[in-house]
Amino acid sequence: MLTISQVAEKTGLTPYTLRYYEKIGVLKVPKRREGGARTYSESEVTLIQCLNGLKKLGMSLEEITEFFRDGCVMEKIQQGEHPANLTPSLNKRITILSKHLAGLEAKRQELDHIIALTQERLAMYGELVEEAAGSSHGQSLSERQITPAPKGKAAHR
Repeated sequence: MLTISQVAEKTGLTPYTLRYYEKIGVLKVPKRREGGARTYSESEVTLIQCLNGLKKLGMSLEEITEFFRDGCVMEKIQQGEHPANLTPSLNKRITILSKHLAGLEAKRQELDHIIALTQERLAMYGELVEEAAGSSHGQSLSERQITPAPKGKAAHR
């Protein structure tokens, strides 16, 4: 059995975070020693490491809580349970991960758009610097046609 400090060291989470996850129901309440200190089994540490991995993927604590509501499916399989017995849990996890992936893909599209706008602005400012540095032949700033940002997007020029 491991102490909360040992689990924190193994998982990279702080004892405060482990207690918080316990408090909000992401983690089950661990067993305690006579003095009240929390103790964790290796399987609980494995679950916490999986939880931490999902958190690093950007999943919300609500998604993670739902994901692990049925316990650690992989541990159950390693202990000999047939995957057919876990179909509802596996389907739920597929649904959760699919929704999360769709959200990430939407964020990626938004980031791609923001990156393209930023690249355009960098190019425009680079041209302005070149123009200011040595060329009095080109268009002046007032002659340049500057297109506004799409609606809903702030125009920072």
